[in-house]
Amino acid sequence: MSGHEDTYTPRSSFEKWMDQRLPVMRLMHGQFVDFPTPRNLNYLWTFGGILTFCLAVQLLTGIVLAMQYVPSATEAFDSVERIRRDVNYGWLIRSIHAVGASMFFLACYIHIFRGLYYGSYKAPREVLWILGVLIYLVMMATAFLGYTLPWGQMSFWGATVITNFFSAIPVVGETVVVWLWGGYSVTGVTLNRFFSLHYLLPFVITGLVVLHIWALHVSGQNNPTGLDVKTKSDTVPMSPFAVMKDVFAMAVFTMLFAWFVFFAPDYLGHADNYVEANPLVTPPHIVPEWYFLPFYAILRAVPDKLGGVVLMISAVAILAFAPWLDTSRVRSTKYRPIYRWFFWLFLITCLALGYLGAKPAEGVYVMWARIFTFYYFAHFLLVMPIVGIIETPSSMPRSISEAVLGKGGGMGSTAAAATAPEKR
Repeated sequence: MSGHEDTYTPRSSFEKWMDQRLPVMRLMHGQFVDFPTPRNLNYLWTFGGILTFCLAVQLLTGIVLAMQYVPSATEAFDSVERIRRDVNYGWLIRSIHAVGASMFFLACYIHIFRGLYYGSYKAPREVLWILGVLIYLVMMATAFLGYTLPWGQMSFWGATVITNFFSAIPVVGETVVVWLWGGYSVTGVTLNRFFSLHYLLPFVITGLVVLHIWALHVSGQNNPTGLDVKTKSDTVPMSPFAVMKDVFAMAVFTMLFAWFVFFAPDYLGHADNYVEANPLVTPPHIVPEWYFLPFYAILRAVPDKLGGVVLMISAVAILAFAPWLDTSRVRSTKYRPIYRWFFWLFLITCLALGYLGAKPAEGVYVMWARIFTFYYFAHFLLVMPIVGIIETPSSMPRSISEAVLGKGGGMGSTAAAATAPEKR
C-alpha cells in the first residue's frame, strides 16, 4: 500500500535544493496527497483527522494554560479562577481546553466503535489497532491527571478515591500509592506530581500517534466492505477526495465544539468541582468525568477491591486482543447478520454502563452494573469467538469498485457476488 506512484515535482529552486538533501516535502506529498485511499470510505473515517485536530488543540491550549497555572494546594484553585477572570482571553483558552477533553474522547469513542464494527483490527492491521489502544490508555491517564488540577472538591476526592484503588495490588500496591501521593495522603505534593505528568503525557500521545499513522500508511486503510484493495480503480488519491471530506466533517465537528465552548463551557463538568478542595468535607457522590463512567461502573460492580481494579484495567486491555478473539472470516459487520445484533447489544451495554457509573453504587444500580459488566466481557470472550465460527456471512462484492459501481465496476466481471467470501 505504501509503494504507490510518487507524483511530487519540486517547483522552485529552493524545493529542488531541499529535495536533494532532506526530502520532507516529497515524503509529506507521498503520504498525505498521493496516498491511495479506498474509494468507498464514509464519514466515519474522518474521525482520525478530527482526533489529530483535537490533540493539536489540547497541546496548544495546555501549553498556554501551564504558563499561568500554579500547582500548589493553596493556589491552584485560585489560579484557575484567575485564568478565567483576569488573564486576557483566559476564559476562552480554559474553556477550549476543558471542553476539548470531552470532544477528544467523543471522537475517540466513535473512532473505536467504527473500528470494531468494520473489523479494522483484523490482519494486517493488528499493530495499528494495538497502538490505538495504547493511545487510548495514555489519553485516559492524561485526562484523569488533568481533572485533578483545578483542585476542586471533585478533583481532590476523585484523586483520593481512584489512586486508593492501587493499594489493592498485592505486594507493591501500598508503595505505588505512596509514590503517587508523595506521602501518606493527597496533598500539594501530589498535585505537583500530577501536573508534571499531565504536561508530559500529551507528548507521549503525540509520539504514539506518529507511530499509529505510520502503521496505517504501511498496512493501508480498511473500508466499509472490509475487502482488500485489488486494483488501482479501488482507490482514489487522498487529496482532494479524502482531504475535502475530512475538512467538511471537521468543520461540522468544530461547530459542536464551539457551541459548548461559547454557550455551555461548564455543562460537561461537575458542580462540586467549582468548590475549593476541602479534605474534611466529602462530596455526597463522587463521580469521574463522563468518559470514564463505563469503567467506573465496572470498578464498582465487584464487591472486592482488587477484583474491581483488575476488571477495570481488563476492560481496556481486552480491546488489544480483539484481532485474535474474533474468528470471523470477514472484517465488516455489514456482512455478518448474526454478529450485527450482538454488536449493537455491546454498544447499548457501554451506554448503560456509562449511565450506571453516574448513579450511586447501591440497590438495583449495582445489580444492573454486574449484568452489563458480564456481557461486556462475554462479548469479547464468548460472542466474538463462537459467532465467528458458526455464522454464515452474507454475500459480498468481489471488490471495492464493485461495491461502489455495481457488478462489473472496476473488475470487468459479472461473476456472482453471492459467492462465499474468501478468508480474510
